Amino acid sequence: MRSFKRVLSLALIGAGLCCGAQSAPANAACREFSGTARGWDKVTAVTLAQAAVADAIKQYRTEKKIGPITVMAMRAKPQPYLRDVVTDDLFYKPDIVKANSYTVCWRGVVDPYVCTSGAKACWPERD
Repeated sequence: MRSFKRVLSLALIGAGLCCGAQSAPANAACREFSGTARGWDKVTAVTLAQAAVADAIKQYRTEKKIGPITVMAMRAKPQPYLRDVVTDDLFYKPDIVKANSYTVCWRGVVDPYVCTSGAKACWPERD
């Protein structure tokens, strides 16, 4: 029983540290980014959407002269090209979740795949 409590305590501590590492710093400024891309196959659409998010973050950092940042996955609202809304029956599953992006894909009107990737970037606020 004692070893069970010890293992449980260590697991909870580990989970807390893991979650803490993913959260933003205490005095941080954060901004959400998203990018949408289309493709004839899922790999192309996902890769281009994730690259669009990374490029948007890089461009923003350059423009605002921001140093080190923390980037974490964030589910962004789909940004359809030729539709007003993406209904549940159009989504491809599963979503693609990486440490630095969250990507959802759906059937497009012209292209078979359209994907939106999202990320949240945080950095220490300047005094």
